[in-house]
Amino acid sequence: MQWIHSSLLLFLIFYSSSWGKPNGFSWSRTAGKYTDLFMGKKKIARYVHERMVPSDRERTYKPFHHVYDDKGENFLTKGPGGKYSHHRGIYFGFSKCSALDGAGNKVSVDTWHCKRGYQTHEKFISQVVDDQHARHTVEIAWRVDDGTIFATEARTLVFRFDPKQRLQIDFQSILTSEQGEITLDGDPQHAGFQFRASNEVYEKSATQTFYVRPGEGKDKKGATKNWPKDQTMTNLFWKGQGIVVGGKKYFTLYLDHPSNPKPSFYSERDYGRFGSYFKTKIKPNSPLRVQYRLDIGAGELLAEECEKRSQIFTGSKNWK
Repeated sequence: MQWIHSSLLLFLIFYSSSWGKPNGFSWSRTAGKYTDLFMGKKKIARYVHERMVPSDRERTYKPFHHVYDDKGENFLTKGPGGKYSHHRGIYFGFSKCSALDGAGNKVSVDTWHCKRGYQTHEKFISQVVDDQHARHTVEIAWRVDDGTIFATEARTLVFRFDPKQRLQIDFQSILTSEQGEITLDGDPQHAGFQFRASNEVYEKSATQTFYVRPGEGKDKKGATKNWPKDQTMTNLFWKGQGIVVGGKKYFTLYLDHPSNPKPSFYSERDYGRFGSYFKTKIKPNSPLRVQYRLDIGAGELLAEECEKRSQIFTGSKNWK
């Protein structure tokens, strides 16, 4: 009887940290550190959610998501350290946030570099899988340096593979003020929703990075465009990035939904960071809602295919 109780306990412990079918999507959590997404036995993505440690601030000052390469062995995205340590895989923040500290003083908070503020994972709101998708929603606190929470985010990521086995990641965020009206601002290089490729791109293959843009197509390797120098980098529905990691070509298509705040301003770097930012204000009864999609896979996509995938995304249903 004791053996049965022990076996049941072990089963419940395992089931509480791992969800899904043997050959489908499943989640596996390492408590207090990270949660991995698997497809069968292959790693697909990782949510890094270790609590901020003051003595190890740089490594732990914000939660983010990694994406694995097509073999599920190494990260396609960047973590702490390397060229610009604050760049972390798939991440969201603003370098200029208005807020009040614990004493009621007005302060400017930076949840991008996390020098005058930081983000903390608070809890898992939901985490599920089915035959076609994996989804989780997490609560993230945006904090002043003294620990005061000035905004609370519900961040949802949905993972699926398309018929061509490209990984599609839908990023959805609802950011609510805890302090009245808050301004979110920055610039295209230091705010918004961004993707940063592995630091290996900076170290070994930046000269092979290229971008594909609406109305322009594929640019030459190593060439980049950034607002405000390039005024055309405004209000784009999509942008594609080609990189080389582990000697293999990968292509990430960044899709910006028209319901997101506008104007939006775009930035790109040959070392593998790209994305967009906007300026907005939030209130307790008027949160910020954004949605993006990252379409990631080996090889590359032509501009026509990027446009087609953008039209599919922008025609999808909004906020269920």
